[in-house]
Amino acid sequence: MKAELVLRIRKDFDDGSILEMVIWRLSMPVEGSKHSYKYRLFYGLAGKRIVGYDNERGKGDHRHLEGRETPYRFTTVEALVAEFLREVTRRRAQ
Repeated sequence: MKAELVLRIRKDFDDGSILEMVIWRLSMPVEGSKHSYKYRLFYGLAGKRIVGYDNERGKGDHRHLEGRETPYRFTTVEALVAEFLREVTRRRAQ
């Protein structure tokens, strides 16, 4: 099975910030993850990540919140996207 694109969204906000979500379904898990998805969710400004979720090979599932990297427990794609969007909404409201 080849990689299958599940989601690709990009939104450019008037304030210059960018929201981008890319999720792929793979035939095998990425090293460090136990599920068959590869994802990169980003919110920030050019050159500055404010919120990010990804599962970089070897690092497994983790998130970046205002410069701090912490583990993330992946359950479903829907939960991942919902949590990411909650974090983005929280920061945009500040």
